[in-house]
Amino acid sequence: RPVSCPCGSGKPLEECCGVYIRGEARPETAEALMRARYTAYATGEVDYVLSTHDPERNGEVDRSSTELWSKKSEWLGLEILNTQGGGPLDDSGTVEFVARYKIRGTTVTHRERGTFRRHNGNWVFVDGEQVSGPPVVREGPRIGRNHPCPCGSGKKYKKCCGAGGGSAVVRAGQS
Repeated sequence: RPVSCPCGSGKPLEECCGVYIRGEARPETAEALMRARYTAYATGEVDYVLSTHDPERNGEVDRSSTELWSKKSEWLGLEILNTQGGGPLDDSGTVEFVARYKIRGTTVTHRERGTFRRHNGNWVFVDGEQVSGPPVVREGPRIGRNHPCPCGSGKKYKKCCGAGGGSAVVRAGQS
C-alpha cells in the first residue's frame, strides 16, 4: 500500500511531493514548494530543503542543525492557512501554515508566514516570520531558557530556538 504524502494532500508520497524531491518535476506554486519542503523535513531529505532555499540567503542555513532537527523530530502534520500570490504566473508569494512536530516528547505547533520568490524560474523559500495563533495548550513540559533546546542542536534554548521570539528554529531548520 502506498505511503501517504506527509504534506496532507491525501495523495501517495511518490505521486505528490516525491516527484519534486526526486527532481522529476518542479513546484508550480509557492504552496506546492512549501508542501514539498515540509515533506522533505518529514522524510529526512535535507538536500531538497537546502536546494530550495533562496541562494542569496544560504549563509542563514546550517546543514547539520537542519539535518538534526529533521531526523530527530516526529512530523505530525502540515496545515496551509492562507496563501497570497505565489501562483504559476507570480514572481513572489507568501504561505501561512501550521507545522506540527514532536521532539524529545514535546509537541510543537509552529505557525509561520513563509515568503517565497522565483529564482531562475523556480520557486525558492526566502524567509519565514513566526505568526501568533490562537492560544497554545502546552502538551509537554515547559522549556526554560537554560534548558537544552528541543530541536536537538545541543545549545541552550535561549541561544537557539528561543532566540528572537522562537524564529531561530525556522532559520536553522527552514520551513
